[in-house]
Formats: sequence, C-alpha cells, structure tokens
Amino acid sequence: MRALTLTAALATALAGIVACGGDDGAARTTTPPRQLAGTDAGDREARSDARPAQRSVTVATVARNLEVPWGVAFLPDGDALVAERNRGRIVRIRPGRAPRAVMRLADAYNDGGEGGLLGLAVSPRYRRDRYVYAYMTTRRDNRIVRFRLGGPVEPILTGLRRGAIHDGGGLAFGPDGKLYAGVGDVGDSSLSQDRGALNGKILRMNPDGSVPSDNPFPGSLVWSLGHRNVQGLAWDARGRMWASEFGQNRFDELNLIRKGGNYGWPVVEGRGSTDDGRFVNPVLTWRTDEASPSGLAIVGGRAYLGALRGQALLRAQLDGASARKLSPLFRGRFGRLRQLARAPDGSLWATTSNRDGRGSPRSGDDRVLRIRLGSTR
Repeated sequence: MRALTLTAALATALAGIVACGGDDGAARTTTPPRQLAGTDAGDREARSDARPAQRSVTVATVARNLEVPWGVAFLPDGDALVAERNRGRIVRIRPGRAPRAVMRLADAYNDGGEGGLLGLAVSPRYRRDRYVYAYMTTRRDNRIVRFRLGGPVEPILTGLRRGAIHDGGGLAFGPDGKLYAGVGDVGDSSLSQDRGALNGKILRMNPDGSVPSDNPFPGSLVWSLGHRNVQGLAWDARGRMWASEFGQNRFDELNLIRKGGNYGWPVVEGRGSTDDGRFVNPVLTWRTDEASPSGLAIVGGRAYLGALRGQALLRAQLDGASARKLSPLFRGRFGRLRQLARAPDGSLWATTSNRDGRGSPRSGDDRVLRIRLGSTR
C-alpha cells in the first residue's frame, strides 16, 4: 500500500462554489431519500425527440430513484456497478431487473460539497483477482481503495487533499493495465503547478498503488499536471488518453493527455499562449454555461461528455489528435448529466445528477440511462 504523508487541509469554504462559474454550482437543495426501483416499461425505448439527425438515438431508464449516482464500471458479465456519492453505496444493475445494493463503503463521506463516493473502476483481471477500485472522500482525505464486493476495503493511495469543491474523482484503467485518477485542486490552484503535490493532476499507478517505473517524473505518481478538476477519463481506439475538465469562468475543456504534459491551470484557462512550449492547449473548449463537463466516454470514434450546467450530452468527432464539435443531444431533457461509461454491448450509459444539491430533481431522479447511439451524424 502506498500511503502519502500529506496533511489533509481544511475543507474550502462552500462560498467558493459560487465563484466557480464552470463547475456544477448553484443554490443547494435537499430531497428526501427514495427507494430503489427498476426499469419502467414506459422508459424502455424512449426515442429522442430531437432533430432528424438524432432520430436513431434511443434512451432507456435502467435504474431510478438513486441518490447522486457517480461512478459507473462494468463487470465481465455485463452488469454495471454504480456508486451513489452521498450514501457511499454501490448498486449492481442489469437492465430489466431491480438494482440491488452489493457494497457500502462506510468511510465515504459527503459534507454537502462535491466529495463522497466518486469514481469506480473494475480490475482488467477481475475474473482472477475480483478487485473493484473506488475513489472516495473521507473525513480526513481523498483516497483510492480496492476491495472485493462484500469484502474488506484496502486503501492503496491515501492523503490526497480533500475540499468542499474540486475533489476530482475520475478513475479508470488504461489499455496499459495501469490505474489512472483525476485529482482536483480542491480550490487551491497553486497545487496544480506544484509537481511535488498530487492534487491538480492526473495520476498513474500500478494496481497496488505503487509508482510505475516508466512514469514521467521518477518516483512520482504524476502523469500530467496543470489541471483544475478532472472527472472524465477515456481512451480512443489507438490508445490515446482523453480527459474532460472543468474551467472556471470562461472555458471548459476536452484535452488529449500527453505523458508529462502541463495543461496550464491556473496560468491558462482554455487556449493560451504556448510559444515557449510550456503548456498543452485543449483540443476543444466550451463556454462554462453550456458545459461543465463531468463524465467522458468514447464510442465509435466519438467523444461524449456529460454536461452538468449545460444539461446535455456533448459530442465531438475525433480525428487523430484533433476533434470537431457535433450538435449536443438531450439539451434540458434529463437535467444534469454526470458520469458516462461505454457498456460492453457498445451502448452508452449516463447518470443524472439532479439530487446533488445543485439541480432540480424530477420524479424518478436520479436515474441511470442506457443510450443506444445508432448512426447519428
């Protein structure tokens, strides 16, 4: 186990959320807990009511009445594991069946901010080792843990600073078998350019939390730096790594991640001068009021981003190391879209985040959606 000696800082004041125009901030609301329920027949194949170019897109609700579903990861049999941020609970979902709780992480803690039980990842060797990984906030820190469903929890990385905002939480295994994590700057932007700090970074580690020998900075878990708040990680068919990132007041980003790259925060928000080669520009940007991108998935050569503030499914056509925007889907239809994941059957799964204190909950929220993308253009 790799345990850091960083001292957990005091949580950033909640008032700071209002100043972060690019994050998922708005007035906090509360809703009572609800019971789990399965798919309603009326939701099975709700056809998109958008423009003709989107008619082949269909949506099914596979779970409802969840409380801030965040991380999504798939088991080898196709079942999904979904983390409920505020409850510290993991539910197992198979379309057509009622979701069932399979694990609760007692140390996961949400104090009304952006922390709690966040990203999930399933070991690429799950059939042999049975490990599930989680990124979570405790009362002391942010950390990454692993466990077998129903078994004891083993921390593999502890001591990441926690805060009321910008806790990050993206977690995924890459095609190289290494575990990657997006760690937010917790409201202290100075951490993002500090190579000795692990906040404001994308980290890369071995499955036991140790430092891979081929990381860019010897002895360090840092894979890239200069990040504000990364919650979405995904790889394209050629093994290139992409990340979605919250901006502050002007631009949200889709970044192509390079080993050892510096993505500029807080010196640069969006595209900035890179004449000296110091910073890597984003591939695409959006205004913060139309995006606030959380989850990221790549399906069929297209990147999909879950927009919280923008309440839409953002799309981009990837072309090598470049990309172009496509028209968004579902603007305002499901509310705030949080996490995205590509399912083994090629469909796209998305979670809503309307009960996170910043949305407007609707009947049945929060939901897990299965989106069949068809041949949209």
